[in-house]
Amino acid sequence: MPDGREFDEHSIYQITVKGNLDQKWSDWFDGFAINPQPDDTTLLTGPVADQAALHGLLAKIRDLGLPLLLVERVREDLSL
Repeated sequence: MPDGREFDEHSIYQITVKGNLDQKWSDWFDGFAINPQPDDTTLLTGPVADQAALHGLLAKIRDLGLPLLLVERVREDLSL
């Protein structure tokens, strides 16, 4: 059984929320790229240091009242 440590390292995540956000929110979301989609969703993409940082990002989404649709670990961030 894996110990889960592979998720506690720098990775690139894509997070989809309901509603459209514009680029002015990028700094608030720790520099994530913000891409509004035509279906009234927004795709947030960027690096996350570890699981604690991911939970912090998800708390920001919750605090804005944005419905969370998808969280996906795209790949390890090998550049860090």
